[in-house]
Amino acid sequence: QYREMLDQLDKGILDLIITPKKGISPNIQHEAFSSERIILVGGRDVDVQEFEKTLNSKGTEYAEEWLRNEKWYGTAGDMEHLFQFWILNFGHKPDFRPNYIVPNLNSIVRCLKGGSGVAVVPDFLCRKEIEDGEIRLIWEGEKKLENTLYFGCRKKTNYLQEIDHIKGLFRKVMGKEIHV
Repeated sequence: QYREMLDQLDKGILDLIITPKKGISPNIQHEAFSSERIILVGGRDVDVQEFEKTLNSKGTEYAEEWLRNEKWYGTAGDMEHLFQFWILNFGHKPDFRPNYIVPNLNSIVRCLKGGSGVAVVPDFLCRKEIEDGEIRLIWEGEKKLENTLYFGCRKKTNYLQEIDHIKGLFRKVMGKEIHV
């Protein structure tokens, strides 16, 4: 959870976090560096054409019903992406829980590579898998959900060089820099 990460950063348990939410502690500095789009993805065996046909001919109410009938992946600790995506596109929280709970978002992507199931995840975690055809982009949403990503670190740290090095690596991998 974001609050827990921010608290651990403030206490010195963590040295650097990446978060879409800024905290209010005066000891922590936040630096915008990239963005994420929250998207609906699925395994290769998911019938994306059927979803698109349903969405385009019958609308979001029927698309929502189609999605409810799919096998869903989620994480135990963080359902926020799913909730935000669903509320933005359907006007309410989902009335179901994922069928499969895995440890983290990367585990979801690995499971989807098996062929079936759907999940709502940040685009940067599965960009390569989509490009390689290992998983499929199903829907970006009627209304797109995009978050600014921030580096969070303590203002006073003994590891400034190391943190700057790690930030540089993330900037290189993420590709789309934000200048605020």
